[in-house]
Amino acid sequence: MPWPSRKRDKEAAADKEESDAKIAKTEEKTSDKQEEEKSAKPPAGKSTSGWKNWKKKTPESGGEESKITYCHWLLKSEPESRLENGVDVKFSIDDLKAQPNQTTCWDGVRNYQARNFLRSMKLGQQAFFYHSNCKEPGIVAIVEIVKEAYPDHTQFDKKSLYYDSTSKKENPKWSMVDVQFVRMTKRFIPLSEIKVHHLEHKTNGGPLKNMMLFAKQRLSVQPLTQEEFDFVLSLEE
Repeated sequence: MPWPSRKRDKEAAADKEESDAKIAKTEEKTSDKQEEEKSAKPPAGKSTSGWKNWKKKTPESGGEESKITYCHWLLKSEPESRLENGVDVKFSIDDLKAQPNQTTCWDGVRNYQARNFLRSMKLGQQAFFYHSNCKEPGIVAIVEIVKEAYPDHTQFDKKSLYYDSTSKKENPKWSMVDVQFVRMTKRFIPLSEIKVHHLEHKTNGGPLKNMMLFAKQRLSVQPLTQEEFDFVLSLEE
């Protein structure tokens, strides 16, 4: 039996600390054809090296975006109750931990770029679980991809908040993955702290200089390079 649908990318309201916090649900309203043409599937990879080596792994030359390898992810979800069309879209890390086997499907994504990121995820890759649209947004836990992309059942459910009448079962528009809780981060890592490092790295160079969390703030499914993941993880200590 599928898990109940939750608010994912349709599309989580921007974090309150971000400059466009009052602009909600705009990305998915872009013309489907235009968005699909713009969306590019990022390369995927996997690495397990520790954060202390990130400087060694950072390319000497500012390589083109096409050469960037994304092997980790950041998934936003709302930890506080908020009704949309009468449906509470809340889904916190505690809600994930309460699921059978601490596993859930990441459904309800209705943005082409976010969907393509979901389709790029590989079994065993890890992601940060990020509390969004709340008093203090930030990273609270690590989850793992335990099932690669498959059709999102909510697109065909007429009673679902995420029903899409234009999606056909023979050619589904929307995908989801399954994620499983791995562990809580050793401490809460707030957006405000990550932003300080991002701004410093933009000026002086560093792994967070191009972090998508700040380039595309409203996107709820975001890729991370190994260097970005390792550096953020180092902030636990």
